[in-house]
Amino acid sequence: MLGGGIALAGAAAPALAQPRSHQVTIHARGGRAVQVTEWLPHGRPAGIILFSHGAASSPGRYDVLLGPMVAAGWRILAPLHVDSLDHPDHGKFPGLATWRARLEDFQALTDHIGHVPYVAVGHSYGALTALVLGGAQSVAPAGWEGPQCDGKAKAVVAFSPPPAIPVLITMAGYGDLAVPALIQTGTADVLPQKSGVDPESWTKHLDAYEAARPGHDRYGLVLAGVTHYFGGLICDFQQPGPPATQGVKDASRIAGLFLKAYGTGDARARQQLQGKLSNSLPVRLTMK
Repeated sequence: MLGGGIALAGAAAPALAQPRSHQVTIHARGGRAVQVTEWLPHGRPAGIILFSHGAASSPGRYDVLLGPMVAAGWRILAPLHVDSLDHPDHGKFPGLATWRARLEDFQALTDHIGHVPYVAVGHSYGALTALVLGGAQSVAPAGWEGPQCDGKAKAVVAFSPPPAIPVLITMAGYGDLAVPALIQTGTADVLPQKSGVDPESWTKHLDAYEAARPGHDRYGLVLAGVTHYFGGLICDFQQPGPPATQGVKDASRIAGLFLKAYGTGDARARQQLQGKLSNSLPVRLTMK
């Protein structure tokens, strides 16, 4: 459900334009080094995005989603989590130890940027991370004490978050989401099933949207035919295609409006986003 076991080693990136980035190192609890990829836009940033990658993946596998955000003026910082197959200590964090490490990564990262607001963005396991930064309450991992977020996130963009999972987060925990959010999935984003594929299981990726209290600017975005990996364009380049190029464009267009509306407070962008509301595919955008 969180993308575990995906084969990323040796995968080649798709031939698409990539934003320029550099690396910085910060330190989490106990002095653990955390490598952070930072993208800086030209000119003064519109704001800060903290991005969390999917399980076993890495920040550099999301250029097709993050590139348009950087082009729109956003400064993005994304830690390499210990569950990444690219992380040198990947094998030292079994099971839910990765969840505690993710919380620690963002505790260190929010300390690093100081007392400034940000937008939390993530995909899959990283979408759960982003939602928790926005106030959703996970099942606290062993050894974790205190709050799971710092209250500085002003909005969340969650690409294909996991369904409620009893050991990780409940529907009630998702219901504690405290900020405006855009929660996305696709009609081909089906979950693995022991009894075979359930063609309607993609709807479980909207658990966070369904659980959120109405009246707080929560958006659900469904893209027709889009898989968990946008046909191998993000997270795991070895996933079967065809590449969901139009799906990426649609996701970026709606996410861009949402970021401008709720990340920068642009009233006109909010009106434009409202104008995109529709119950019809291929781009279904609803609000509660």
